[in-house]
Amino acid sequence: MRIALLGGTGSFGTALAVRLHAAGYDVVIGSRDAERARAAAAELGIDGAANEDAARAADLVVIATKADGAVETARSLRDAIGATPVLSVAAELFFSKDGVSPTTEATSIAQRIQDVVDAPVIAGLHSLAASNLGGVDAPDEDALICGDDPDAKGIVLELAGKLTTGRAVDAGPLASARALEGMTAVIVNVNKRYRAHAGLRVTGLH
Repeated sequence: MRIALLGGTGSFGTALAVRLHAAGYDVVIGSRDAERARAAAAELGIDGAANEDAARAADLVVIATKADGAVETARSLRDAIGATPVLSVAAELFFSKDGVSPTTEATSIAQRIQDVVDAPVIAGLHSLAASNLGGVDAPDEDALICGDDPDAKGIVLELAGKLTTGRAVDAGPLASARALEGMTAVIVNVNKRYRAHAGLRVTGLH
């Protein structure tokens, strides 16, 4: 399976690329600047390309840009993405002196991406920190995934199960993405307060 990480030259994109490559996936890092993508990818021993070229050749597209560019990236690449399933990993956060909180947007980034592309959109990996993903060992935590399309969700659940030593957990429909994205703020606050690199574990599953 070929996975395109669009806007994947940032810290989360490169950490995810490392973990996916280690899991045996064919990974390509995308960027608006093809040369920048190739330079970042070369350091990891994988391919790099312009976002459009990366999307057209992929079996799964990950929108790995910063939150404020995720929807516009998806909109601009709608034709290149086509019917290829999309994974949305971004979360909008508001930073203040009192801590980090979710924004007051009524809908999730994942839902807004779904509104501008023809492909099924799945949301997930929001509780996985770049520092944990990019480490020597796979993070010891669960990965929560939500979406409406069973086939696309199955692809992402299988992928997520190879990124951590925990479980890939089906967290329900795409409407739940609002909660998953908001959970990122909770994890950031916990890690800042306790100077940790904590993740999530869902107990009681069999």
